[in-house]
Amino acid sequence: MLLDKQAQSDLADAITKQETRTDAELVTVLARQADDYRYITTLWAALLSLLVPAALLFIPHWLSSLEALMLQWGVLLVLAVLFRFRPLQFRLVPRSLQRQRAASLARSAFLQQGLHHTHGDTGVLIFVSEAEHYVEILADQGIARHVDDAQWQAIVNAFVAKVKAGQVAEGFQQCVAACGDKLAEHVPATREKNELPNHLVIL
Repeated sequence: MLLDKQAQSDLADAITKQETRTDAELVTVLARQADDYRYITTLWAALLSLLVPAALLFIPHWLSSLEALMLQWGVLLVLAVLFRFRPLQFRLVPRSLQRQRAASLARSAFLQQGLHHTHGDTGVLIFVSEAEHYVEILADQGIARHVDDAQWQAIVNAFVAKVKAGQVAEGFQQCVAACGDKLAEHVPATREKNELPNHLVIL
């Protein structure tokens, strides 16, 4: 677990506190990884295994065709497994693709959590994908007309720094507080509500 039970409980309490100050509905989602990227690592393993026949040209002892083929398959399998090791995996996957997959998962989570069906279109999602060091705040149109994306960016940047440092729980707490301040200023509370759960959603 990226956040233990106590950290999750503290986060739920923080969301409940901030929601008393605003008409917005805050939902937090934490994903360990946006994609397994298996197709990327397998492709790298396959490409590198194609170098085996060329490498055999420099080996004095010739192998039979069957032995060379078996060696090539062995290299493919070993690399495919080795490249599943996360530190290696994320060196092989382009950063642009990581961001694309994380952004796609964030938008899927926004819909799955029902943030587009809140009263007054006031849903706000705080999404984190830990492996990709990706943080995004998505706001429905009822919030977006008051707070543009640029205003969220400073909050996102601070959270990303916490995620990179492995301080996900602290980052969530600071982010929820900062979002609460922003929402209380632009969309202050006018009614009692709790349309969506306040607990952390873990994917």
